[in-house]
Amino acid sequence: MTGQQLKNSILQMAVQGKLVPQDPNDEPASVLLERIRAEKEALIKAGKIKKEKNPSVIFRGADNLPYEKVGKNEPVCIADEVPFDIPDSWEWVRLGSLLSVISDGTHKTPHYVPDGVPFLSVQNISSGKFDFTKIKYITQEEHQKLIERIKPQKDDILFCRIGTLGKAIKCTLDFEFSIFVSLGLLRPVDISITDYLVFAINSPLGDKWIHDNKVGGGTHTYKINLIDIPRMLIPVPPLEEQKRIFDKLSVFEPLTEEYTTKENTLSILNASFSDILKKSILQEAVQGKLVPQDENDEPASVLLERIRAEKQALIKAGKIKRDKNESVIFRRDNSHYEKLNGIERCIDDEIPFEIPESWQWERWGNISQSIQYGYNAPAKSDGKIKMVRISDIHNNTVKWDSVPFCDIAEEDIETYLLKPNDILFARTGGTVGKSYLVTEILEDAIYAGYLIRTRYSNELVPKYLKYFMESELYWSQLRSGTIATAQPNCNGQTLSRMLLPIPPKAEQERITQMIDILYTKL
Repeated sequence: MTGQQLKNSILQMAVQGKLVPQDPNDEPASVLLERIRAEKEALIKAGKIKKEKNPSVIFRGADNLPYEKVGKNEPVCIADEVPFDIPDSWEWVRLGSLLSVISDGTHKTPHYVPDGVPFLSVQNISSGKFDFTKIKYITQEEHQKLIERIKPQKDDILFCRIGTLGKAIKCTLDFEFSIFVSLGLLRPVDISITDYLVFAINSPLGDKWIHDNKVGGGTHTYKINLIDIPRMLIPVPPLEEQKRIFDKLSVFEPLTEEYTTKENTLSILNASFSDILKKSILQEAVQGKLVPQDENDEPASVLLERIRAEKQALIKAGKIKRDKNESVIFRRDNSHYEKLNGIERCIDDEIPFEIPESWQWERWGNISQSIQYGYNAPAKSDGKIKMVRISDIHNNTVKWDSVPFCDIAEEDIETYLLKPNDILFARTGGTVGKSYLVTEILEDAIYAGYLIRTRYSNELVPKYLKYFMESELYWSQLRSGTIATAQPNCNGQTLSRMLLPIPPKAEQERITQMIDILYTKL
């Protein structure tokens, strides 16, 4: 059980009347609600709050089931709406019977000033406590205009209707302030139950109501319409039991916080341990130590000769361009040499570790058929074809629903069209170096300018190359080739010059299978 699940379990017990025992000497909630109804009528009569068009009264029928009378309508059984049983001394009630919805804050963004009247938004209360680290201010003149419509008062309830949906907090501030549209203002009829109302709204029961009644989504932010708030159904305990509930919750709170802290620490340790294990697995993999070699495997040198011949045929056919930096890496006298443009040089100082005899060191540019920069075009809601951006790739998956369209000339599409087993590589920003192996293409798509696509021989195992691009060997070479600026970036040349160890193809398959198996156990 997580810390949050433990908290929710305790709060659910509290709202169901199972956290503390009932006391037969308590004044029942029905008497409390009658008193609140009388207070509300007095406030309406005094013109301090508006009269409800269709006030709700919930009561138990002769069959012991809950019924609701709305306005002048006949009572209706609401047993299917009541989520659980409550003690006999408790009552179900609509939130609108206990408070008034004053309004939401101003929809117009005011002119902010360095110092003035505090102007609160959802970010100032979303944690469940008042947070003034990012407070903004407006002028006294602008504040005066705003409070003509809505003036927050002590013991009001501030309610997040946009953003951190449903979070409620009791106003304990003793100074004037104004609020933005992301907050709604609820005013309890009787402030003696304000704390309980805040608790009920923030409880798992309230969370479910928020989830079921939110509107918007898609390209718009979810929100709660304040006009719907009075319909929230909550159970109300006797006033004395409310106090016992809060006393018990105050005992549990430091314990659940300690539990959560230890859980978070353990999660961090587990995640760190998992990351360390993954790095270790990948290091063993690229060094040829993860699976045994098989003497019957065709050696990597023969594989690479075939890839070179394949590449030359594509160049001759005009399907790909010749790479002027094409080189050949070979062993001689137990050292590693690279031949480039007819010149040989020893590259032992670049070789990071020894690999099995059947393996071969190679440059990425030598095995690639193309290293192509993406297409630069504005993202659009519709267009000729979809365009995958860095922001559309998460956890090695393309979020196709978020991929925008773009306009592109018909003759250019083939150049940038994504195909299975392409590898995309982020060349700039906070995700520089992150890679994505294209496997599933739901619809034709090209890729955006901040990405580089590398395409390579079918003789290689795509997943082995992808796992190499997650190894420390890859990242260390990337860091040395990255241009350090405000927006770190690297280019196709960095990838082209990168050294990687190539196993026999059969061993590439065995390595990827073993990594897949080990990862499922982490």
